[in-house]
Amino acid sequence: MKKMSFFTFVMILTIFIFSTLFFSSQLLAQNVNLGLSITDGKVRGFYFSISNYFNVPESQIVQIRERYRLADDELPVVFFLATRAHVEPAAIIDLRLKGLTWWDITLHFGLNPEIFFVPVTTVKIGPPYGQAFGYYRQYRQRKTWGKVVLADADIINLVNLKFISEYHKIPADRIIEMRARGQHFVEINETFVKEKGKGKEQAENPKAKPGKGKGRKK
Repeated sequence: MKKMSFFTFVMILTIFIFSTLFFSSQLLAQNVNLGLSITDGKVRGFYFSISNYFNVPESQIVQIRERYRLADDELPVVFFLATRAHVEPAAIIDLRLKGLTWWDITLHFGLNPEIFFVPVTTVKIGPPYGQAFGYYRQYRQRKTWGKVVLADADIINLVNLKFISEYHKIPADRIIEMRARGQHFVEINETFVKEKGKGKEQAENPKAKPGKGKGRKK
């Protein structure tokens, strides 16, 4: 009887160990799939900014990101078009999954391409915005887009430019310069988040000024 009890104990322990390893591997796989959305603070800060700007739950952003495997810089495009077209984000994603470009989706909902642009003071704009703003300036004069088509990359760059500049109240020209240097939108957003944090700290401690060093003559 004692031998049987010991054998039963070993079997239960073995099953428990294998079950633990199995579920641990499943959780690890989920974490790998979530990738930067969980492990990278910069990306989470980017999602937080999207959440505040478009007034959507951060959990919904992560869910859409992981379910449809969208790039981080495509997420603002989904919510931007959904907001402008007065539809759910799922309606935008469904069209995207059917093979439509961001430009096709824009025209599908009868949206004016002018919604993508923000005022800039820079006269000569280089990549990645030069071509898009060149089209825009022609459109403003002719009042028609004609055969002009904005590529997916153009719309992603324009929407993120608008979103980040308006959310952080930063001149669009500054973001254009940062993009020209090769910075990604997640990094750009993080830069302004940190600047806001420093500005808030200084505002809360207005009397905190650098003191005079010891031994320095007055």
